[in-house]
Amino acid sequence: MRAIVLDQFGSPDALSLRNDVAEPTPGPGQVLVRVHATSVNPVDTKVRQRGGDYGVEPPAILGYDVSGVVEGVGDDVEDLVEGDEVFYTAEINAEGAYAELHVENADIVVVKPHDLTHTEAAAIPLAASTAWQALIDRAGLELGETVLIHGGGGVGHFAVQIAHAAGARVVVVGSAEMEDALLDFGADAFVDYRQSDGTGAVLDLTDGVGADVVFDTVGGDTLVKSIPALAPRARLVSIVGDAGGDFGRAYQKNAAFFPMMMERSGGMMERIAGLVETGDLEPLVADVLPLADAADAHRRIQEGGVHGKLVLTP
Repeated sequence: MRAIVLDQFGSPDALSLRNDVAEPTPGPGQVLVRVHATSVNPVDTKVRQRGGDYGVEPPAILGYDVSGVVEGVGDDVEDLVEGDEVFYTAEINAEGAYAELHVENADIVVVKPHDLTHTEAAAIPLAASTAWQALIDRAGLELGETVLIHGGGGVGHFAVQIAHAAGARVVVVGSAEMEDALLDFGADAFVDYRQSDGTGAVLDLTDGVGADVVFDTVGGDTLVKSIPALAPRARLVSIVGDAGGDFGRAYQKNAAFFPMMMERSGGMMERIAGLVETGDLEPLVADVLPLADAADAHRRIQEGGVHGKLVLTP
């Protein structure tokens, strides 16, 4: 089969297209999926550079979002059959989805919403699951609360939609080029990151009370700069590392901090599919590229400024 193979950790140039990669076969509890589309996430670039941190060693195939059609099922698979159109976020290992075929454990694979194309569906799983788990599972965002979201890109634009669907008031700090899209997705206020850190917008929206939840997808000292915007007993969630500096003032407000790594599950994907079906969640696809252009997609992700998701089509 055709696949993008990583021969050694390093730059995007370490990714190469091959036409003779052995086809995978499903084992017990697994399904074989014909990949119609996969998307590129920041974690892909991190695995490409230092995959040993993730338990991956070259030669390896990257790619952890999939939309496609079930082509084979292993023993003990009951809920999926050949011909099912499915989507999921794959486990991080050396047998990823930058390929024509992919094998995954059936318990994290779910039927794709009918209204989505494969290109749209591939843009959703990892980023939307991350946003849901950060805001709902970890922060416990509730109806009527206020959330400050740093970053309106791949994860951030889903976070805005999920927070809006949960009945929260949303302030998002992002790129000016994303302003219209993020407001359309349900943000109550948009802040250009080049001009402000969002504190003033939060305090204005809440009459000085502050944000109940802060979600950081950017990193650096973003959370520390957000401390003046916190309401008492606020919750802060980061998917990009620690708090990034002196966090002592947050404790004075009894704030709780949650560093988070996304966990994969079929139940998670069913909830995401439900939001899609009710019209509360949709992906923003920045560009669709052929599989052979995976290295270019990695370069664009690392350079920044991608407004939405990059999708690869085998």
